[in-house]
Amino acid sequence: MVKIFSSSRASKFTESVIREMTRICLKHQGVNLAQGFPDFPAPSEIKEAAIEAIQGDFNQYAVTWGTPNLRQAIAEKFAWYNGVTIDPDREITVCCGSTEAMISSLMAIVNPGEEVIVFEPFYENYGPDTILCDATPRFITLHEPDWHFDEKELAKAFNNKTKAIIINTPNNPTGKVFSHEELQFIADLCLKWGAIAVTDEIYEHILYDGAKHISIASLPGMRDRTITINSISKTYSLTGWRVGWAIASSPLTASIRKVHDFLTVGAPHPLQEAAATALRMDRSYYQTLAREYQERRDFLARVLEEAGFKIYLPNGAYYIMTDVGHFGFSDDMAFARYLVEKAGVATVPGSSFYSHSSLGATKVRFCFPKKRETLEQAAERLREFKR
Repeated sequence: MVKIFSSSRASKFTESVIREMTRICLKHQGVNLAQGFPDFPAPSEIKEAAIEAIQGDFNQYAVTWGTPNLRQAIAEKFAWYNGVTIDPDREITVCCGSTEAMISSLMAIVNPGEEVIVFEPFYENYGPDTILCDATPRFITLHEPDWHFDEKELAKAFNNKTKAIIINTPNNPTGKVFSHEELQFIADLCLKWGAIAVTDEIYEHILYDGAKHISIASLPGMRDRTITINSISKTYSLTGWRVGWAIASSPLTASIRKVHDFLTVGAPHPLQEAAATALRMDRSYYQTLAREYQERRDFLARVLEEAGFKIYLPNGAYYIMTDVGHFGFSDDMAFARYLVEKAGVATVPGSSFYSHSSLGATKVRFCFPKKRETLEQAAERLREFKR
């Protein structure tokens, strides 16, 4: 008898398709419009703050759930931007990026056999995170072109086994920004069924065309029934620093901190000090950020349309979902491989964002947190692809 050494959990999901596409892109020396990280510098004042922290010997373990300075900065920003007052000592857990914040939060609240509702298309971690908790994901489809959900379908998904619903707004990969009405509908269901909203708000400042970000924690009755996850990765172009956090009521935070402690002990101490500097930057920074990203969005959207792609213009985040079914490829993976191998532009197959690959078989996602010259290089290659 041959012993199988991999766990049943690990057999239920694959490695990251997004990061696989980055490796393929490097192999073919392509332009990486697959993985969502900027290729331009982070703000100099944040980097200088990190250097000062290292030189100042903030180099040993910090408090497991985050330095007091960073937790205070998170609380200050959550009050003025998200409209919710929190206790920095009892309601914040600093983690190794929002990725760890999500899995720590779910492991802290979800029991085996319970259910977690996930909107799809979804960021690829959410499904595996639920499986790692020995829970059952219940997928609710967001329907193009505006990525709305069916209220009856969502209401039917809630039941006595529902422990949580994961919300990502602005959304990766669609760029959907959930409206106040949609969030209120979700909040009412959470209150009815005693479920927790776990909301990933990492793109909260990347908004277009007058879109407004609303935190579900700010809605009546939801402050103590929400876990709000965020990080410095996207807003400040620091994806490699791995500093994120989970905001929750003190009872939920007590559970999250226990899981976090034994998963990672703590996030990098000097980078936490620099993250506090980032969160206290002048508020004009966020206006500039959104304006510059809208310029990138509009440029890439024009290029993709000229190259024959059907696009779904995002209201937030820095991705554009497209439909490529009319190009005649067998599926999204075949198209994505062809595009990077022959045209030298990497994208992400749409099937990686769905529970059933057939739902994304005609879609691919492009990202645009790139320098103008990078986007222009991609544009030239896409124009060649059209020919």
